[in-house]
Amino acid sequence: MSVYLERYSNRYKSQIECYQLTDEQLQFTGSPVESIFVAKSDEDRYPILVLDDEEIVSYFVLHMNEGVSPYSNNQKAILLRTFSTDYRYQGRGYAKQSLLELPKFVKMNFSDITEVVLAVNVKNIAAQSLYLKCGFIDEGARIMGSHGELIIMSLKVNGVI
Repeated sequence: MSVYLERYSNRYKSQIECYQLTDEQLQFTGSPVESIFVAKSDEDRYPILVLDDEEIVSYFVLHMNEGVSPYSNNQKAILLRTFSTDYRYQGRGYAKQSLLELPKFVKMNFSDITEVVLAVNVKNIAAQSLYLKCGFIDEGARIMGSHGELIIMSLKVNGVI
């Protein structure tokens, strides 16, 4: 497995339209098609593809500025949101690999950023475990989201090369 992260471009439009999420996944995340649509009118949102040999296996959005403010007061933080793995590729380690690549990608593409933050539903135990394994820290912050209580986690990216 050799995954790499790349900003979304229209050359992946047909693949993203075929991206599959189960109803269970959609309890905790949004669809890539919808989030790309939202990002087109918000210059602070960056749709990111996780690719393995030109196939989209996972997807997320990095959201700057106002997107971060409900979760962190760090002006140099970026929010990881709408993270998912295409149902057909689940269980193969793609989510973990993409999160391990994330700090390097952030430093290369968002050089001022020192921290990645995310909000994960308290009921999404699998995602919480994954984030912890990949270096995210739960410092105890909680907020209410539209689908219940959220755990705020963060990952420092200072000094990553």
